[in-house]
Amino acid sequence: MKITMIGAGAMGGATVEGLLKAKSFKQEEITVADPTAEVLEKFKAMGVNTTTNNADAAKTADIVCVCVKPWLVDTVLAGIRASIRPKDQLLVVIAAGVTPERVREALPETPPFFLVIPNIAIAQLASMTFMVPVGADDAQTATVKGIFDEMGSTLITDFQHLAAGTTLASCGIAYAMRYIRAASEGGVELGFKADVAKDIVMQTVLGAVKLLQASGMHPEQAIDLVTTPGGVTIKGLNEMEHAGFTSAVIRGLKAGLK
Repeated sequence: MKITMIGAGAMGGATVEGLLKAKSFKQEEITVADPTAEVLEKFKAMGVNTTTNNADAAKTADIVCVCVKPWLVDTVLAGIRASIRPKDQLLVVIAAGVTPERVREALPETPPFFLVIPNIAIAQLASMTFMVPVGADDAQTATVKGIFDEMGSTLITDFQHLAAGTTLASCGIAYAMRYIRAASEGGVELGFKADVAKDIVMQTVLGAVKLLQASGMHPEQAIDLVTTPGGVTIKGLNEMEHAGFTSAVIRGLKAGLK
């Protein structure tokens, strides 16, 4: 099976890196199409096929992934229209806000396709990915989900929830990183060197995730384990809440839907 990635910017490039670390495809089965020579040189050095010709790249693939800025999707799809084989290819579109109708308009003879939103942790096989199948049967859906499951966790959803998934996980990874940055800066103020503070915060966040995953506890249950009456933890949490911590997170997530 062969896969082509059209567009190797931050998200497309991260997905290719994930594909190279996963097991579904060999290096020679992956093609990257991008107009930027520097980008192509990077992936050529990784052992994948590279080209500046989107149509040629799409022609030979079993799965065609289009990962470009949302306003370029229509142009890119129109440019590969003659190369698409609707009966024996699958199409993956990785771009926020693209509707099934836009894909069908750009490709009147549309193969089964998937609207997919990963996050950049896909490069480390740790993405939270949302996937909307359109016109795909169960076997085709299982194939594409299996590929993304190798690069993290994948949730099949409907189009109505895709924007919410985008702000919660794709944008959400940036929100998590902002917390790590803020806590690291706080660590410097508490007396640690910057790199040490960052390592402490990252390990702490990782530990919180692993604890919740392993125990199945609600976050508030886990918080109760470390908030002794009159202790420093509850004082710190309450101070954050006085500053609007929970409200700020929820408002930020909702702002991403506007």
